[in-house]
Amino acid sequence: MRKKSGTVRYTAKQIKNKIARGEDRTNWAKVNATTGAGLEASIRADVDDVRGEPDWTQSVMGIPAPKDHINIRIDHDVLEWFKKNGRGYQTLMNNVLRAFVQTRQHRVKLKLKL
Repeated sequence: MRKKSGTVRYTAKQIKNKIARGEDRTNWAKVNATTGAGLEASIRADVDDVRGEPDWTQSVMGIPAPKDHINIRIDHDVLEWFKKNGRGYQTLMNNVLRAFVQTRQHRVKLKLKL
């Protein structure tokens, strides 16, 4: 059975005709009433807006190494905790394991220096 999609497609000409008939859903009164100060306040309140220079200290240059496919048994409650974070839970699990490995590697390096 095919999944129903709520996506509607229009040509550029159809869109222009809809706008000419006043069928767009933009609240133009609200847009026109927005002041510069209100716009600036809205931008400052945006939590996703990145201000300043990004922190590149944790960046890695190059193409990531290929991942290995394995089968692993994980406690149900642990897996559910990761899954409740939504898509990308396997990547999150990989990142947690990577952080664990890096802390262990750091400890080994410190012991070798002593």
